[in-house]
Amino acid sequence: MGSLRSIVSPPPVWREYRFGLEMRALLRDERFRDPREAPERRAVMLIPGFLTGDQSLRLLGSWLKRSGHRTRRAGMRLNVDCSEATVARLEECLERFVHDQGEQAFIVGQSRGGTFARVLAVRRPDLLRGIITLGSPHVAPLAVHPIVWLQGAALMALGSIGVPGIASHSCVAGSCCRQFVEDLAADFPSKVRFVAVYSRSDGIVDWRACLDPAARQVEVSSTHCGMSVHRDVFEIVDRALRPRLTLKHRAALVSRERAVA
Repeated sequence: MGSLRSIVSPPPVWREYRFGLEMRALLRDERFRDPREAPERRAVMLIPGFLTGDQSLRLLGSWLKRSGHRTRRAGMRLNVDCSEATVARLEECLERFVHDQGEQAFIVGQSRGGTFARVLAVRRPDLLRGIITLGSPHVAPLAVHPIVWLQGAALMALGSIGVPGIASHSCVAGSCCRQFVEDLAADFPSKVRFVAVYSRSDGIVDWRACLDPAARQVEVSSTHCGMSVHRDVFEIVDRALRPRLTLKHRAALVSRERAVA
């Protein structure tokens, strides 16, 4: 249903031009330039979105470190590989990170990275304290702009002829990622925090696909790509990592801002 809607009425991809403005606003924001010290330092793993790599979350990672948190990259140059194979590698990475830190971790995942975070939480709730997803289509993974479909199809054609490190057609049509799809839709573990950030002005993902009923859903006014550099998203991440999950105030503030606009 979601994928059909994205064809008939695709997300407004032209709005993604605001990315540069969002980054500029972040770099000028005092909360980013001089972040307050976190009341409790967390272990945080960062997973980038489709067609991006670890560098796409470098500003978020830098800010988390300066706030006192301990971060771990996903080790991705480009997030284009088979979902099942990628999650298997991420699980190993998460296991090592948790072992080294001596405590359960949080995951912040953008877009496709957020769907990986959800599957990891279902499979290994023992390793996680919580996940925060940014514009991730949990409910309908294919509810994305047709441009992304075309990019994915081109990559899968390369994967199908044997180019390593790229998903193939069997990941969608075959049994390759069947378990991943099942776990993405599985019941979410009650002891793991789950915050899903979404935006109605998302130009890549249909925002409705981000409304996972298991999550605390928080709306921002952001582009899809801009969620990794948006000052309001950084504040939500900050609140989600605190000892108590205090997002109601942030959600109410966003609602008031939208009403004024």
